[in-house]
Amino acid sequence: MNEYLMQAALDAVVRGWYVFPLRPGTKRPALHGERACPATGPCADGHRKWEERATNDPDRVRAAWLHGPFNVGIATGPSGLLVVDLDTPEHQGSSDAPDGAATFGALCERAGHAVPDTYRTRTPSGGGHLYFTAPSGVRMANTAGTVADSVDTRAWGGYVVAAGSVTPAGRYEALCDRLAAPLPEWLHTILQPAPKPSQGPSEALAGQSRRYANVALSNETQNVATAQHGEREAKLFRAARALGRFVAWGDLPRHVVEQALQEAGEAAGLSASECRSTLRSAVNWSITHNQARRGTA
Repeated sequence: MNEYLMQAALDAVVRGWYVFPLRPGTKRPALHGERACPATGPCADGHRKWEERATNDPDRVRAAWLHGPFNVGIATGPSGLLVVDLDTPEHQGSSDAPDGAATFGALCERAGHAVPDTYRTRTPSGGGHLYFTAPSGVRMANTAGTVADSVDTRAWGGYVVAAGSVTPAGRYEALCDRLAAPLPEWLHTILQPAPKPSQGPSEALAGQSRRYANVALSNETQNVATAQHGEREAKLFRAARALGRFVAWGDLPRHVVEQALQEAGEAAGLSASECRSTLRSAVNWSITHNQARRGTA
């Protein structure tokens, strides 16, 4: 197993990715934590976490995996990756939870694109990981549910378990030998954080917040109405999430937001049913996740 898992780590390094050891048979890092840090070796100048200690040096990989049958973690940020994690209902702990692959496929269809053709792996639970190269010069973060239900992403601050790793539930398997494709622009648009008000909210700023909301409504509807083919669905989705927080805060009525974006989406060329479906789910998500204004929770 040492040699097999060492080769799995080296295969990832050949692709240019940064790896680190996971405890045998698990998904947990095998490196020491801050409390147990010996302050020697790589940590001589201060504790270095797994993301900082991940390596793409084959010699360091061989030296590390000689000490045990470690599973392989890929540090997505240093590797220049954004990995889409498609969970299964079982992984969510409920048979009623949505299937990540199904919801992501539906999102791709609404965006007018096929599911991207890229390097992918299957997890022991039956889920999947889609690997993409992150945009140059952009530091992307992990997300949970931002893309769709049961669809998370791993970037800076996150890692995924590499193909070849083994847990009691089974093996992580590569489903193809393709290179990681560039992150699609429409998906990047969805993952971009919505703009935030420049000042923290308070009772004294309620009027200013409403004015900001009206400006945001005008800007977002204009962005949607002028969206080009291939980016219309993503821009509508992002606009609905951005404006949904103003609905949650009481700055904009929901029917005003939905009507304005419905008209903008149809003006851009989307069908009425496509607009309604996207708006309903995106606004609902935003209201659920923005019950309290930032700084007051």
